[in-house]
Amino acid sequence: MIALDDGVPAPLGAHFDGRGVNFALFSAHATAVDLCLFDPTGRAQTDVVRLPRRSDDVWHGYLSGVLPGQLYGYRVHGPWEPASGHRFNPHKLLIDPYARELHGRVRWHDALYPYRRGSHREDVLDRRDSAPMMPKGVVTAPEAAVHDDPPLRHPLVDSVIYEAHVRALTQSHPGVPLPWRGSYAALGHPAIVDHLVRLGVTAIELLPIQAFVDDRFLVEKDLTNFWGYSPLNYFSPEPRYLGPAGAAGLKAAIRQLHAAGIEVLMDVVYNHTCEADHTGPSLSFRGIDNASYYKRKPDDPRRDIDCTGCGNTLDVAVPRVMQMVLDSLRHWVEAYRIDGFRFDLASSLARSPHEFTPRAAVLQAMAQDPLLSRVKLIAEPWDIGMGGYQLGGFPVGWSDWNDQFRDAARGFWRGDAGQLPKLTQGLTGSREIFSASGRGPGASINFIASHDGYTLADVVAYEEKHNEANGEGNRDGHGHNVSRNYGVEGPTDDPEILVVRARQKRNLLATILLAQGVPMLLMGDERSRSQGGNNNAYCQDNATSWVDWENDGGDPALTAFVRNLLALRRDHRALRRRHFLTGEIVAPGGLKDVHWLSPCGAEMDDAAWGDGERRAFGMQIGNDAPDGRRLLILANAGEAAIDFQLARVIAGPWAPLFDTTTPDGRPAAREAVRSGGTVRLPERALLVLERQVAKQGVAKQGVAEQGVAGQGVAGQGAGG
Repeated sequence: MIALDDGVPAPLGAHFDGRGVNFALFSAHATAVDLCLFDPTGRAQTDVVRLPRRSDDVWHGYLSGVLPGQLYGYRVHGPWEPASGHRFNPHKLLIDPYARELHGRVRWHDALYPYRRGSHREDVLDRRDSAPMMPKGVVTAPEAAVHDDPPLRHPLVDSVIYEAHVRALTQSHPGVPLPWRGSYAALGHPAIVDHLVRLGVTAIELLPIQAFVDDRFLVEKDLTNFWGYSPLNYFSPEPRYLGPAGAAGLKAAIRQLHAAGIEVLMDVVYNHTCEADHTGPSLSFRGIDNASYYKRKPDDPRRDIDCTGCGNTLDVAVPRVMQMVLDSLRHWVEAYRIDGFRFDLASSLARSPHEFTPRAAVLQAMAQDPLLSRVKLIAEPWDIGMGGYQLGGFPVGWSDWNDQFRDAARGFWRGDAGQLPKLTQGLTGSREIFSASGRGPGASINFIASHDGYTLADVVAYEEKHNEANGEGNRDGHGHNVSRNYGVEGPTDDPEILVVRARQKRNLLATILLAQGVPMLLMGDERSRSQGGNNNAYCQDNATSWVDWENDGGDPALTAFVRNLLALRRDHRALRRRHFLTGEIVAPGGLKDVHWLSPCGAEMDDAAWGDGERRAFGMQIGNDAPDGRRLLILANAGEAAIDFQLARVIAGPWAPLFDTTTPDGRPAAREAVRSGGTVRLPERALLVLERQVAKQGVAKQGVAEQGVAGQGVAGQGAGG
């Protein structure tokens, strides 16, 4: 028998205590809240209970006899005053923002909108019941404490991130059982885990797995919101990936990944919700308290401020909205053992109230939180609002997606003029961008490709986007791709073009994996995955987006290349510095922490740095590395081979260690080059050499056979 009591206002959500469930919902402007209970199918409403108490804008009540598994939703009463930003409509069933699981999905219908769509009069209240078209919240049992899965907490500079999509990564893998494919449980299958371990990554970053909605305009075109950047609820795992194992499958997969030494990061979308602009549906936040949850235009409260390009902007400056964000983050860490978060359009979170500030309350709250301050926090440091581009603007404790590094690396290898200074900035960890905020190289997330844009294979095969399948007349997606097709747009059987494309993929991969900072790989790039030139495959739940585990994109050795390159990074401390390179002398003989070299045998001077047509350079590091291993990186983006004379200041001898001209990166020859010697550097090639360790009885590496002492700071020298 169900009995009603006042209950308590905290915690928010639906919480079972062994005898019944306490329901608590925040709404500052509501006048009453009805709790609606449904049968196990979610189709029949069985009870309606008016929550009896309001405490500090939280409506609450306790129902004894209600058990885990109960389906529920809310109808919220209040003013229907769209001109003032209030859009209450008790005819619309609403999802509890704190629901831990959802049952069912949104089935698009005009009844989901709080106003009468198509009416010749604006703001006519729609009185149709939306419950038949709505998913329902699920009362869950209390989360059991987890004691045998301690956090890995890999240092940022030792991390390698693999950006992936639950379904796209697992859907076509022949080693994953058919019922598991495309589900959370598949992430923990040995076929997937073993691939990640052999590759050498330390973290997998999952595209959104918080419950989201397929936008109506996509459904009407028989498409889906495949990426998931249209959030409905921040506590519930997306139901379409549950599979036979349910939410337990996600927890089990995370445990398996942790056991293999791989952290799990989540891409989270707290900048906007699926409810679009003021003309959108009422599914949760809009109907619960539109004026609290969304930023609205001060001179026209009817309309939302859109800093996201998605119609609305969540107002995280409101304390209860900020609480929801923090509570949900803690929930994923505590209940699922998530190791960190990548925040989509993160600048929107830090607008207080309208302008970005690194001292925003939500950022400070995370910094002092005993749980959240110990997980990885990664910003996509921009949005589309005024002043939204904030690369380098986030505070200590955050890392940023570095799109400037991406563009500089692509541009340099494409042969663009003037890219060398920007590229070398990225190779050293982007000190000029991040040092002002007190952060180190770990603040820079370096990538060549991500879900948003071309895959690596498409960067070297397409010059124009090909997004026709998205149904928007190829108007969607960014036109700034910094790509080159090398003679043919898309697939080709021309052997010369294929050789160049294979070389350029390797050059780009080597650039991010040899740079200071945190490298990020896009799922499938190690298998030369192509999306056919689609640079915005957000709605493509098909072979366009899925990793093809049967074919290798015509480049069978690329996975081994990535594996060998990651092993090199892992084995050399010079590639994983905790402090920026500055050009300071750090060892006897004038050795600096970084030497920038010209092919003429000298260090680069001002004239060399100012030469916009320069396509080749050398970078020597590791002179202060704890493991004593010194490295020399030589790069030639030109279309002709060159002779690269080694400057005597860096001493020698130098033995080839890694070579982008070979399929797997292993040098074809290992003959050492002595101090002042010459290296033949092919066109479009990158070569890594290691200083040979001195023989017994000779001074240790880093001191032996040193040439003429260098003078000055980084970027200055004898010319060339």
